[in-house]
Amino acid sequence: MVLRLLLSPITAPFGGVIWIGEQLLERAEAELDDKENLSKRLLALQLAFDMGDISEEEFEVQEEELLLQIQALEDENADSMN
Repeated sequence: MVLRLLLSPITAPFGGVIWIGEQLLERAEAELDDKENLSKRLLALQLAFDMGDISEEEFEVQEEELLLQIQALEDENADSMN
């Protein structure tokens, strides 16, 4: 306990760096999950259209929404990298 207290001025900055790294990793994983889910929804939409379950007009509307969401995620990710 005393040793830990004495070493805290040296080890505390490393703990902060590790915490920041963990936060960045969690955010990156969440963004990948979001993009993957949107891609799966896009694939399901294409399948529904191919099977005749939805009209071409409905397909185009939903496809555009999904593509815009994917683009927004990619833009957000690019902005956070800069």
